[in-house]
Amino acid sequence: MKIVIPGGSGQVGAILDRALTAAGHDVVVLTRRPAREREVRWDGETPGPWAREIDGSDIVVNLAGRSVNCRYTAANLKAMMDSRVRSTRAVGEAIAAAARPPRVWLQMSTATVYAHRFDAPNDEATGVLGGTEPGVPGYWARSVEIAKAWEREQERAETPHTRKVALRTAMVMSPDRGGVFDVLLRMARLGLGGPIAGGAQYVSWIHDRDFVRAVEFLAGRDDLAGPVNLAAPDPLPQRAFMRALRAAWGVRVGLPATRWMAELGAFALRSDTELLLKSRRVVPGRLLEAGFAFEHARWPEAAGDLVRRVRGGSGVTGRLVRDPCSFDRDSALDDR
Repeated sequence: MKIVIPGGSGQVGAILDRALTAAGHDVVVLTRRPAREREVRWDGETPGPWAREIDGSDIVVNLAGRSVNCRYTAANLKAMMDSRVRSTRAVGEAIAAAARPPRVWLQMSTATVYAHRFDAPNDEATGVLGGTEPGVPGYWARSVEIAKAWEREQERAETPHTRKVALRTAMVMSPDRGGVFDVLLRMARLGLGGPIAGGAQYVSWIHDRDFVRAVEFLAGRDDLAGPVNLAAPDPLPQRAFMRALRAAWGVRVGLPATRWMAELGAFALRSDTELLLKSRRVVPGRLLEAGFAFEHARWPEAAGDLVRRVRGGSGVTGRLVRDPCSFDRDSALDDR
């Protein structure tokens, strides 16, 4: 099959590219800065020669959008919104204009669309969308607005011959350098992997191989459309999440961090504390109902597998996500 991945030059794109190419598929990555074979230039906004790659393809997996791993300034929030909406609109227009449109359009979305909560998990049927929760910083609502606008743009696209799925994705854990697991493991190895602000906030995640398998599963299921949560069925509090990661590596101590310490750390890293403090308790209701079986459903086992791969040098790409606020790279530290 021919699979086109707009914005596929980052961590998640590299994961998909490796796996799908190894499976024998013809994978084309649309990027602003093509540097390798099978990469095609696009600007993520306007029609162009890149649209020829979509015409006649089988599957489009759109990952484009500026990383959320930035300080949430007004300018960065606007760039996050514009890059997601405009790139999704451009992909939709290319599919609509295609003589032979793809049969499925898998559109990246994010688990952050759900509310910050501790009391119950969020699935697609009963989950609470965020933006109005009390007791959280007001600017957190902007992330939810961006997520909603991202999904809405795909919904609006007139692509009657192409099934559309919004991938509400949690953090994708892989051993890739510069990825979220790499960052968290480095913190644990330095003794900094303790609870943050008490550590009660839930962490949702998905193992990289289950992410790929879920994408393949959704591409092959003609009866599934609309939002689908891509997250392991075992979200857990941040303190337990990091405890399991420390145990997998063999680190005994993880120093705790207060909220203000997290603020200082996020500022130094040019990131934002929402990525650390928002409780994302997301479960894969539709995947489980459809019969998808996770190979790595529980975090301690998944962390052990990832640690073994890091130590063995297996599955690690040489591609780094160098610019934390780059446009067409799917984010290594995206909460998804």
